[in-house]
Amino acid sequence: MATMSSPGIGSNLDVKSIVTQLVALEKKPLEKLQLTAATVQTKISVFGQIKSLVSSLSDAVSKLSSVTGWNAVSASTTDSAYVGVSAIGGTQPTSFNVEVQSLAKVQTSYTAPLLPVGGAIGAGTLRLEIGKWTGSPTPTLFTAGSGTPVDITISATDTVSDVASKINGANAGVTATVLNDASGERLLLRGNGTGVDAGFQMSVTSDADADPADALGLSRLVNGRTIDQFSADAAATINGIPVTSTTNTFANKVSGVTFTAVKETTGPVTITIAKDNSAVQKNIEAFVKAYNEINGVLNEATKYDAATKTGGLLQGDATALSLQSALRAAGQSLSTGSSVYGRLSDVGISVLRGGNLEINSSKLSAAMENMDELKALFSSTTAGSAEGIAVRFKGLTKTLLASDGFFQSKDATLKRSLDNNAKDQVRVNEKASRVEAALNRRYSALDVQLTSLNSLNNYLTQQITQWNKTTS
Repeated sequence: MATMSSPGIGSNLDVKSIVTQLVALEKKPLEKLQLTAATVQTKISVFGQIKSLVSSLSDAVSKLSSVTGWNAVSASTTDSAYVGVSAIGGTQPTSFNVEVQSLAKVQTSYTAPLLPVGGAIGAGTLRLEIGKWTGSPTPTLFTAGSGTPVDITISATDTVSDVASKINGANAGVTATVLNDASGERLLLRGNGTGVDAGFQMSVTSDADADPADALGLSRLVNGRTIDQFSADAAATINGIPVTSTTNTFANKVSGVTFTAVKETTGPVTITIAKDNSAVQKNIEAFVKAYNEINGVLNEATKYDAATKTGGLLQGDATALSLQSALRAAGQSLSTGSSVYGRLSDVGISVLRGGNLEINSSKLSAAMENMDELKALFSSTTAGSAEGIAVRFKGLTKTLLASDGFFQSKDATLKRSLDNNAKDQVRVNEKASRVEAALNRRYSALDVQLTSLNSLNNYLTQQITQWNKTTS
């Protein structure tokens, strides 16, 4: 008689394999959910990239929609080794000569040699004041400025190095250094600023030997000192007219122009300020480049390849298509802000197949000869159809990048989708876990039953065999 048999645990039934396969079927929806999640995450990344590109476009059109973007100037000097120059946008074209008689100076001083080296200097109080030295040919009179004097307490055990550290930590407008030479130690002092009003004076207001005027104790830091350089303004002439500056930078002596004295001149250095049309051209080229970068990403993301029958990541995405349409509409719009130019194509910026912009250099150069009308095409702020094209782009990008605008809304929508997807994955896993537990219970029970049946089968087989032997 044939025996009953099943592959497995007690009954030779392979419960683990059966349950694993059935649970895998329950988890099958996870594959689609995980693929969807990966796609949504990629969309978030792509829209983040597009947002960054729109921000770059916003920066580019800002230069074409603002007054300063059209008032760029170039500033040059005939010898930058002596005089450097810069100018702000809108500065009127001009030319003038500069001669530098002296550079701005910082006050420096040093004490007489102090002995013994490393010895205590003497207790008392030092006072540091910032102000102005006057007198000719050698300044001898010090007038303190409006700042508060700084008093520094020196203890009986303080060395010259300790004094220098206390001066440096007092924020008194003076820097101290210790110099060791063959004669002993010297305290070097240097002011922190240039200009006649940045001089300093150090005095002793109290001395342990009760005589601040002698050359003993703490007084040694003052009596016998040498001021080797007094602070001074930089001095120059502009077309022969004297001008001064507390630093080597002369700002707004000529409106909108800043020139820097590098070293004393031996003759006139000519400074020239001129209109810089090349800056306008660079701004227009930057606008076209920023626009094309966005258009390129959108084209790639929304394309459909008929040959392979595959679409881009955002193919059919209504929001991406509306963004593309809005950008193209702004680029191809008509403006009546200029009486000469109405569209970008009028100044040599044409639209190619696929939406990219291309610059016709010769046509743009010709348009730049009529700078006022070119400026009006881009930057006119009159409402309605007269609004400049760059102004329209600026308004569009501002709306897109607003905290409640296109990108914020799209990002929130995609992240909600991602959150919901994650919850769906959790639900699938939870259901699979419940199914797995139930299957294990059922197949374990079945295993017990099969084990019992196999035992009964074995018993019956033995009995039948015994009967056959008895009857034979």
